[in-house]
Amino acid sequence: MSAPHPAAGRPEKRRAITGAARRVFGNEGYVRAGVDAIAAEAGVSKRTIYNHFRDKEDLFLSVALEGAHEVTETIARLLDRHLRKIVDVADDLTAFALERVAAVAEFPEHFALVRTIEAEAARIPPAVLEEWIKAGPQTAHLRLAPYLARMADDGLLTPEDPERAADHFNLLTVVNVNQRTFYGAIPLPPEQVTELVTDGVRTFLRLYGR
Repeated sequence: MSAPHPAAGRPEKRRAITGAARRVFGNEGYVRAGVDAIAAEAGVSKRTIYNHFRDKEDLFLSVALEGAHEVTETIARLLDRHLRKIVDVADDLTAFALERVAAVAEFPEHFALVRTIEAEAARIPPAVLEEWIKAGPQTAHLRLAPYLARMADDGLLTPEDPERAADHFNLLTVVNVNQRTFYGAIPLPPEQVTELVTDGVRTFLRLYGR
């Protein structure tokens, strides 16, 4: 993939373009979305878009990574809030997972883009997918693993491999809910979400709890 195009022009123009691109890609998908439609949505010319981005691929990657970094920052805050100091392992893990699931609603346009990536993975340039995987949800367990390792050091958990345990935790809780809701597109009743997360944490602790 070509190197990123250096930013040009006014920052507000770039923000308008990326916001419009996120909406158009989320609604139309990667293949169907065109630069003309993105320009119309942003209220700019195609030339202005190409002043900021080399091509559609570059634009798509930029908005996907921008959203992924925003979500990652939110998850980092949730991790620190709930798991930095453990009072009760089950309660703290459950509270973290519930709030992380709820955070999907804060980024509807980004998760529409996630649905696009999952639906059109075979059509999206491999270099784009590779960069997305490095920043996206498939690496989320790496941010949780240090917290689980610290719990193991404190004698609260028994994982031999904290990264694998973190992956299992995400699959049993957050991923389970997100797959059922298609990343918030079809919300579940709150009591069902709580039941799924609570059951997931209970199963996780059967595997890794003291």
